[in-house]
Amino acid sequence: MPDLLIELFSEEIPARMQARAREDLRRLVTEGLVQAGLTYAGAGAFSTPRRLTLTIEGLTPNSPTTTEERKGPRTDAPEKALEGFLRSTGLTRDQLQARDDKKGQVWFATITHPGRPASAIVAEVLETTIRNFPWPKSMRWGAGTLRWVRPLHSILCILSDEAGAEIVPVSVDGIAAGNVTRGHRFMAPDAFTVSGFDDYAAKLRRAHVMLDAEERASEIRSQADNLAFARGWQIVPDEALLAEVAGLVEWPVPLMGVIEDRFLSLPPEVLQTSMKEHQKFFSARNPRTGRIEGFVTVANIATPDDGATILAGNQRVLAARLSDAAFFWDNDLREAKSGMKAWAEGLSSVTFHNKLGSQADRIERIAALAREIAPLVGADATQAERAARLAKLDLRSAMVGEFPELQGTMGRYYALEAGEPEAVANAARDHYAPLGPSDAVPTAPVSVAVALADKLFILMGFWAVNEKPTGSKDPYALRRAGIGAIKLLIDNKIPLPLLKFVEDYFENHFVLLARDLGKDEESAVTDLKTKLADQSWRPTLLSSEGRTREECIEKLSSLEKELADAVSHRDATIMWLTDAPADLLAFLHDRLKVHLRDQGVRHDIIDAVLAQEGNDDLVQVVNSATALNDMLRTEDGKNLTQGLKRAGNILTQAEEKDGVEYSFGADVKFAETDEERALFTALDTAGPAIRTAMAAQDFPAAMSAIAALRTPIDAFFEAVQVNTDSQILRRNRLNLLSRIRDAGRQIADFTRIEG
Repeated sequence: MPDLLIELFSEEIPARMQARAREDLRRLVTEGLVQAGLTYAGAGAFSTPRRLTLTIEGLTPNSPTTTEERKGPRTDAPEKALEGFLRSTGLTRDQLQARDDKKGQVWFATITHPGRPASAIVAEVLETTIRNFPWPKSMRWGAGTLRWVRPLHSILCILSDEAGAEIVPVSVDGIAAGNVTRGHRFMAPDAFTVSGFDDYAAKLRRAHVMLDAEERASEIRSQADNLAFARGWQIVPDEALLAEVAGLVEWPVPLMGVIEDRFLSLPPEVLQTSMKEHQKFFSARNPRTGRIEGFVTVANIATPDDGATILAGNQRVLAARLSDAAFFWDNDLREAKSGMKAWAEGLSSVTFHNKLGSQADRIERIAALAREIAPLVGADATQAERAARLAKLDLRSAMVGEFPELQGTMGRYYALEAGEPEAVANAARDHYAPLGPSDAVPTAPVSVAVALADKLFILMGFWAVNEKPTGSKDPYALRRAGIGAIKLLIDNKIPLPLLKFVEDYFENHFVLLARDLGKDEESAVTDLKTKLADQSWRPTLLSSEGRTREECIEKLSSLEKELADAVSHRDATIMWLTDAPADLLAFLHDRLKVHLRDQGVRHDIIDAVLAQEGNDDLVQVVNSATALNDMLRTEDGKNLTQGLKRAGNILTQAEEKDGVEYSFGADVKFAETDEERALFTALDTAGPAIRTAMAAQDFPAAMSAIAALRTPIDAFFEAVQVNTDSQILRRNRLNLLSRIRDAGRQIADFTRIEG
């Protein structure tokens, strides 16, 4: 079986696109070959800045011959119908078969599709792949029509086996495939031929090209660590930067430099960010001082002077960049030491959202929320409010203007320079966290209060103006804010009844919300009422502007319609403010379901717990769902669920049939069997135990208490007929089932649990 080797050689491919591109090349080519009838043993894709490579092993030499049976018209159908069928199949009448069918005899055609050589199939698939390649961005060049991420120079496409290598005859936009490639742009630019993947990879390495991106990354990491170790330093880990740099070079040559002493007073985050963003340098930290004192740059060429010239040039550029950073830092420090008043005033002129006001308005509301949340998380309310007022001031700083990713981080430095307590400064740094499901969650009380206030305001504010995520659109990152709020509550075990909290906020701030959110609607209503009260518009009079009666009637009608629309819009706004808290809680429940499913909790168990009262305390929901999930993994739990569901189903059917609710009056004196009496006793013990455990939020104890009902419930259903002829016994037993249902409802709605 032959092996296939494909290389698409071009100008430099952006590093961020390479991983996706090599996977797309593998997927598109292999799927195309399989659809055409070929099979293969394995496939591997590689990329460098100038090439995408695909190797496929064990490709079948030909596609198989296949037959297709196609049903045609009836034998007595019009001649034109038969002619059309013959044209579609490419057969003649004598090649058809007449067979009996339900409605008479029908023509059948057997069509043979002969197999095709692999080279012809590869040529078609590769041309289609190249012409339809899903680059995020692409370009045309010259007079051709082909679009590629950068100008495509050559195509290498060969099939090789024991007999030798064969060039696949494919041409795309005047670029004919061959068996020729090139090595490193500077160190080995001459062309050379290859006969297969092993030969290709070996010759590329001799031509100073490492084909595998993971190998390049490993080489960069290893050499950088060795250079740092020789100086007693450590490389600051940065996997994203490592992957990017591995996509920028074909022959990595790490070089280590030293940061000038005049820049060492800059915060390490500033040094690291400046070197990463502008120069793609890795930062080197001195563990003895804790400072970033050096860097590693990765050249794409080995030079006779061992990179001295390259390193000197990089040092000059870095000095210019860090001089800018030092200028920003010095100016920002002066503002911080003066109290950051100018920054606070500046945020008043920065719009946060046209319906929610400025950044200063946003900070004011976050500060109020932080003060309210502080007692719930054990934070000092004054410090929490102060931290909230300072947390976003660094948005006006020059440093954050240059490096937006440092917002919060720089806020901590500026707060410390302003003489604020450590807890307040740390909150400025931590209040954005967590930014994602895997991000660390703040645990310091003041930081938690501000971070939670920040996310809850984002959610409540945008819900108040009815700007919710729709489908895949989430322009204000509200889903991320929801996940962040959930993780803050759960990881810090904050017992916050969200629905009441949100409702209280909307109620307490209704005047503020009505002013800020509904002022346009209310103003429109008032203005229109004033105009309608103006007698000059009455149709019985001529206005001072000399309008006719008909014009007055038309204008009056128009104003009345405008008023009706304005009132409707205002009332809809007020109604939404009433409904918004429950809708926001439903949104958070959806985010919580995703979080719990990732923790291994079944979706039906989550729904069963969320159906209970108190489902706005997310910590309680998580603990209850986790405990219930653990119990239902046991045999007792599975069988207990069946018993509870059976009791619920019998009871529901009886209540629907009788038109009454069986929820009171079960009396042990009407019990006829030992199993009934045993169930009464078990419920008398379990009921109070479950209530006590749930009140104390001791969910494992609640699960143990309800699990104890498994045996008496099973025994009851085996020995007792509920729907007996005696109405007294039937009612008593149905009321007994109601006690079973009530015991389960204290924990979850077991009717929602599957299986």
